[in-house]
Amino acid sequence: METQNCKVNNEFYDELDNYWHEGSDHPIALLRAENRIRNPWIQEAIQKHFNHPISILDVGCGGGLLTGYLKDFGHQVTGVDLSNGSLEVARNKDKENLITYLEADALQLPFDDESFDVVCLMDLLEHVPSYQKALEEASRVLKKGGLLFFHTFNRNLVSHIVIIKGVEWFVKNTPKNLHVYSFFIKPKELSSVLENQGLKIDTLKGLIPDAKSPGFWRMLFKKELKEDFRFKFSKSLLTGYVGMAKK
Repeated sequence: METQNCKVNNEFYDELDNYWHEGSDHPIALLRAENRIRNPWIQEAIQKHFNHPISILDVGCGGGLLTGYLKDFGHQVTGVDLSNGSLEVARNKDKENLITYLEADALQLPFDDESFDVVCLMDLLEHVPSYQKALEEASRVLKKGGLLFFHTFNRNLVSHIVIIKGVEWFVKNTPKNLHVYSFFIKPKELSSVLENQGLKIDTLKGLIPDAKSPGFWRMLFKKELKEDFRFKFSKSLLTGYVGMAKK
């Protein structure tokens, strides 16, 4: 398994261009599939908690898969990322220019304390040098009573086989070091850091491929990720897991 000295490959995001929103022969299609179930879950939780449009920060927004979705519900949305190529794709998708996109580091956010009602850290924590610092910054800019959403991967033998080796085996054009095992985070570790930042986990559940979907078997046999590839929520936290914490 990889050591902590092995660097996560974040550079390939700059070269994705239209792959952010289309194409079935790249692991970014897995991210789109995750968003098809995660985005409605996030919006439903926001609506239940606030019942009105609010200010949202998406840290590591990439090509705008989440920001574009939340904008359509009237929220004031800001997306930050270190990938200029991804930000350009996101801006081009935002035809009405309603979303604020900024180049910024998750470990040093350019915002005042308690600036946002909601902060999202989706597919980010396992890509940064210090997930603890990223959570600290997210908590700093989150208002009291606000919500923090996250998605990351557990650290164990199963997650190593499924998330790292499985993607390499069954998804075309997977970049080297797309994920590095030592950067994965056990739920108890994440919970401890959140508690130290004054946040309490309200929801925690697994997010796994739906083996009953036709797209799952197409991926295994043809290495293609079509729109019918689905994820589903699970009680198991062995591999990927999502959560919501309250401040």
